[in-house]
Amino acid sequence: MVVITTAACSLGGYLLIDTQFHASLKQEVAAVYEENDMLRYALVRETQVIQAAGLSQVLEAAGSITIHTSRGQVAFRLSGEDGAVLYGSLPVDSTLIGRLSPTRRGWTLTQAGGRYYIHAAVPLSLEDGTLFLENGRDVEGLFLTRQEQYERFTYLMTALVLAVALASLGVSALILRPLKQLSAAAQRMADGALDQRVPVTSRDELGQLSANFNVMASRLERHVLDLTDAARRQQDFLNSFAHETKTPLTSIIGYADLLRSRPASPELVRESADYIFREGARLEALSKKLMDLIVLDKQNFSFPLVPMDAFLSRVAGAMRPVLAAQSIRLYLSAQPAQIPLEPDLMETVCLNLLDNARKAVEAGGGILLEGVQEPDGYCIRVTDNGKGVPPEELGRITEAFYMVDKSRARAQGGAGLGLTICQRIVTLHCGTMDIRSLPGKGTQVSVHLRGGETPCAV
Repeated sequence: MVVITTAACSLGGYLLIDTQFHASLKQEVAAVYEENDMLRYALVRETQVIQAAGLSQVLEAAGSITIHTSRGQVAFRLSGEDGAVLYGSLPVDSTLIGRLSPTRRGWTLTQAGGRYYIHAAVPLSLEDGTLFLENGRDVEGLFLTRQEQYERFTYLMTALVLAVALASLGVSALILRPLKQLSAAAQRMADGALDQRVPVTSRDELGQLSANFNVMASRLERHVLDLTDAARRQQDFLNSFAHETKTPLTSIIGYADLLRSRPASPELVRESADYIFREGARLEALSKKLMDLIVLDKQNFSFPLVPMDAFLSRVAGAMRPVLAAQSIRLYLSAQPAQIPLEPDLMETVCLNLLDNARKAVEAGGGILLEGVQEPDGYCIRVTDNGKGVPPEELGRITEAFYMVDKSRARAQGGAGLGLTICQRIVTLHCGTMDIRSLPGKGTQVSVHLRGGETPCAV
């Protein structure tokens, strides 16, 4: 504000003073020309026809001319074409004559004796040559007046700038007070104190900003509290889930190892024991990986190249006994490919998708597990002919603890975490999961994985 005020007023004041000075100077020039005309007319009157007069006659006539104005007697002189003074005197030099033609008059602003003069000259054509009639006017007062105006304007501007500066400080302090309160409250909220509010003392823009800040702070506090509570409940559940599954898995591994070390039955018992041991070990490792992924949010897993046809065949083998017990047919179609993935976690995705399909399919239904090679990777697809998912529920089925059919899912052992965990694992592999469903016709879930040396290769 101070800079803008100073610049605007300084420019305006300078233009005003300068315009007034040039207007006064123009008036003085007009007055000098008027005096020059008066002198010329006087010479014409004394010599009758000045063009036919001789030099001596004009000089004689000049001695009898006296012109008086409000400033006193007008001083003039007559000079030759070479600038030599023939009559009279002026306190200025004759350089103006050299810049004039024999038919053109002119003027100049010159300085002599420390004072400013307007010097005018007009050519006089005589019978035996050309004379120049010169006169001058002291305009030192114009420059003194302009200097005095500049000094007064400087004093006025100094006082104005000080006044504007003080007013700006007061206005700034008044405006910035609520902004400082908002800034301090925002800083305290950033430090964790979400109960901060600011007083609303006006109805202007700053008052509206303060009111909006309070509304935002209230909603943010409520939202953070809701998120904190939900996260605490989910974390407690995941911790309990990981802890409770380790005890039975340890027993399974122990009994399987006992069956392997002391076989007392046919080869089928040994094969079953091998299967229990292998799956038990995998589930024990998986529980740790899920704990790292979901609870500890770790991302530093290794992704070896896995043959997808053998991988999907193993997944299908794990699910066939469960599906056969419910009279559900499982079909497998897997194209061979080498894809980088974390096998235990990706097997969890496949088993979850197959288990969800199992829960949706009635006895006698069917499930198709496919592995399809794509131009930029590999697609694992699970398709069932079950009850399907209503369109309004489709966008929420990957939310934690969300179940479309809560009574059916809980009766079959569901907790609403399957697809949430699947989504986390697929995201870890930089893949995507696409779900399509038609009520009464079935559901198809596609997991698109990237190829290359790493799952996130571009």
